[in-house]
Amino acid sequence: MNARAPSAPAADPREAEQIAYWNDATAAHWTTLQARIDHVFSPITALAMEAASPRPGERALDIGSGCGATVLELARRVGPQGQVCGIDISVPMSACARERIAAAGLATADIVVGDAATHAFVAADRDLLFSRFGVMFFADPHAALANLLRATRGGGRLAWVAWRHLAENPWFAVPLQAALPLLPAAPPADPLAPGPFAFADADRVRHLLRTAGWQNVKLVRHDVPLRLAAADDVAGAADLVTCMGPLARRLARSNPNPALKTAVRASLEAALSTHVAAGGIVLTASTWIISAYA
Repeated sequence: MNARAPSAPAADPREAEQIAYWNDATAAHWTTLQARIDHVFSPITALAMEAASPRPGERALDIGSGCGATVLELARRVGPQGQVCGIDISVPMSACARERIAAAGLATADIVVGDAATHAFVAADRDLLFSRFGVMFFADPHAALANLLRATRGGGRLAWVAWRHLAENPWFAVPLQAALPLLPAAPPADPLAPGPFAFADADRVRHLLRTAGWQNVKLVRHDVPLRLAAADDVAGAADLVTCMGPLARRLARSNPNPALKTAVRASLEAALSTHVAAGGIVLTASTWIISAYA
């Protein structure tokens, strides 16, 4: 499959912003911390895979496949008679995914660098559309959902994980609130803009999917404790929370000087050290698992 290179001009400035963000320092952080991120997110991945229920022989599409953890798991589940395609706008993260696929010796998985919202997929080619936090960044979500429906065979299904609201998500809120008093003021975020919380409103998600042609739409809430690091590894926990979510975006936009970075880091570590449970530093992630049928 061919896809437009992420460096090509995007028609929508919001799309261009997403392409730039996921091909810059953020991608470098995610690839460096890939093994740790996979481990931290493993409880959510397990829930999502259970909801998706990939079957032997199925053809799956992994939207926002990142560094490839979910592509590998999908490929394991659909087996040698199935096939998995991951699609992501990040060149560095896709390169990491390809390396992992090659290392695993999987001939049934591949990666496309492109935008799932506009990519010219083969019509009615996929049994399952899966995503772990990869569907909230569409500039035009209605058009994207319609495009993805065209790629799905009749009776095919989707199973996606998306974040619930920031206020319900200690995973994001705790580090963000620790850093905000030190960062320059910023205009209020548009809750409908592409970003982690664009699918937080259940009614909006149902409306978008139904009007795009999807059926039997369901959203199920899962609040999942995530163990960031061992209790004595506050620095490791801080590494994670500064490379993802709204805090990472605020830091990228404000471009803090070294002194401010040091102050933010100290505040983060102090806040995280108060969230020790079950022998580790734990923050709860609040998510939707979204399902629907073509």
